[in-house]
Amino acid sequence: MGHIGSPRQMQFEAAIYNREVRSALKDNRSHAVLGDHWANTQYFSVIAETGSEARAFFAERYPPDQGFVIADLTPVRIAA
Repeated sequence: MGHIGSPRQMQFEAAIYNREVRSALKDNRSHAVLGDHWANTQYFSVIAETGSEARAFFAERYPPDQGFVIADLTPVRIAA
């Protein structure tokens, strides 16, 4: 990711939850590692040039193979 303020830079907001935590809570259990709050959508932001770059950033930090789901990724233009 580049320098903040680059003309091509965008802020992206991701809505992320964990499907394994949701499943556990539906069965009246807690996940062995993650807190119950991961059943609810959590919001995070990153500065990136493209949506693909932003999605890759979030997928690395919140791996899909560990149950994380990027439910939405929204670009927000950075004010100059």
